[in-house]
Amino acid sequence: MWFKIISYLKFLLKSTNEHGVHSPFVFNFVTKCLYSKKKLHSNKSIDVLLKSIGYFNCENIQINTFPEIETLVGNTFENISFDVTLLDMLYTDSMSASDFLELLTKEKLHNDSMILINGIHQDRQKKQAWESLVALPNITVSIDMFHCGALFVRREQVKEHFTIRI
Repeated sequence: MWFKIISYLKFLLKSTNEHGVHSPFVFNFVTKCLYSKKKLHSNKSIDVLLKSIGYFNCENIQINTFPEIETLVGNTFENISFDVTLLDMLYTDSMSASDFLELLTKEKLHNDSMILINGIHQDRQKKQAWESLVALPNITVSIDMFHCGALFVRREQVKEHFTIRI
């Protein structure tokens, strides 16, 4: 419990809003998606998931968490396909660097794929796993939103990390 509290305080000290973002891609994502007035779910991670699916017009999604979330996504968006070969979005509770590299090796991710990881500040192990993912050279954009983290593989963008309050 103390880890999460201390982690949140550190997050607050480092975090910013849209005014601290210099990437047009991330600025648009933050202002038009994350900060949109429409709240789709009370859980912040699931709210980010649902908003991101709509914002990026995702069609091919893999959800590695509770089946209720997959049902919620399927009911909210009609044209969603789950567990396909090429992913627009992956939503998971945990991921290691080797898991990510396996996705790359199997060519399950494309240039605009998004990986959304729930609870990246839950405990030391999840925080360390998050930091190892952010450090990978293939991850060009990473966004720490405390409740969850987003990773992007965008070849046209310089590697940047953002800490955004939602």
